Amino acid sequence: MPTAVLLTDPACPALDPALVESLRNAWGGGPAVWLAPGEAAEFPVPQAPSNAPGVWGELQGLGVDLALVPEAGRRKRLLIADMDSTLIRQECIDELAEVAGVGAHVREITARAMNGELDFEGALTERVALLKGLEAGVIDRVLAERITHMSGAAVLAATMRANGAHTLLVSGGFTAFAGPVAAALGFDEAQANVLEAAGGRLTGTVRPPILGRDAKVAALERTAARLGIAPEDAIAVGDGANDLGMLGRAGLGVALHAKPAVQAQAQIRVNHGDLTALLYLQGYRRSEFAPV
Repeated sequence: MPTAVLLTDPACPALDPALVESLRNAWGGGPAVWLAPGEAAEFPVPQAPSNAPGVWGELQGLGVDLALVPEAGRRKRLLIADMDSTLIRQECIDELAEVAGVGAHVREITARAMNGELDFEGALTERVALLKGLEAGVIDRVLAERITHMSGAAVLAATMRANGAHTLLVSGGFTAFAGPVAAALGFDEAQANVLEAAGGRLTGTVRPPILGRDAKVAALERTAARLGIAPEDAIAVGDGANDLGMLGRAGLGVALHAKPAVQAQAQIRVNHGDLTALLYLQGYRRSEFAPV
């Protein structure tokens, strides 16, 4: 029996109880439970309604996200999360490119790669080559001045860890960013690509092998095996085409504010909520969120 979860932007919670009750009645659902007043509610339904895709579209226009999640094994034991435009609001390579004076060109390549229009590995190699000669010390400045965390990121990690889950940041970006971001948000570990440098300057190369779509799936499977759990016990979140593999492999895959091509293939899409949406999807109440 699936559970229907409705949620909205916690910065301006406006989930109408009448809307929740109307949908519950239309779908023959069980009693509605409010996970957070005005922000998130859920109710069980006998089966996935055939008109769910159309209802999802209508609710999007009201600023409401809708997801149907299996009730069995709902609380996951592994969180695997993308970094760029998921745990942080920026794409790190774009910010470095801005400092290097090639920002517009690199941003265009990034957008196309994340929408699945370009091969990820080739696009990354091309963009990194444009950074050749940039002072390596610029990374610390970009981290301090240009990188901001996505709303709900620290709460998500803290709550899952408090409930016994393992948290892994896995990025097609760079370790120089992933390590500090993971530490700041309270993640257990981080995996990413290594930007090579020599003489205090970037060489314009990435240490092989490049961590792309397949490597993210492998990281999920390897970490799950190490923890003695199945991939179905994981929840994954990302926004780009290189995240689709791990979103499909995890028990619960969430496309967060994702690119159009990703939304078209993702099982769950969150366009209005923040990262705490992943907690609501697992049935956590706001009162259960861990302090940060």
